[in-house]
Amino acid sequence: QVQLVESGGGLVQAGGSLRLSCAASGRTFSSYAMGWFRQVPGKERDFVAAISRSGGITNYADSVKGRFTISRDNAKNTVYLQMNSLKPEDTALYFCAADHTFIGRSASNTEYEYDYWGQGTQVTVSS
Repeated sequence: QVQLVESGGGLVQAGGSLRLSCAASGRTFSSYAMGWFRQVPGKERDFVAAISRSGGITNYADSVKGRFTISRDNAKNTVYLQMNSLKPEDTALYFCAADHTFIGRSASNTEYEYDYWGQGTQVTVSS
């Protein structure tokens, strides 16, 4: 089992940057593809970005391409989401998720493929 703890959220002005971190417990972090999703109250959870087990493959939602970068440090059991040029529409609760997969190239954008979820960290972008 994996426990995920997000951090790094906060309040930022439009155009600013934040870096989210997600620390994972356990010794098999490199067996998991990792993803970031976000949710606004009253709406479904949306895919943001994903990264394969080794970090060689990344996948982004069209809405964040060119602004957000996902990365991971398997030695530190941590995945990051660098968010630049933030917009008010990026305001949401951001979740980290882990997908236990045997497919090395997997970086899924599909919520149901993820096995473990963190509690979320709030990102608020003011205009």
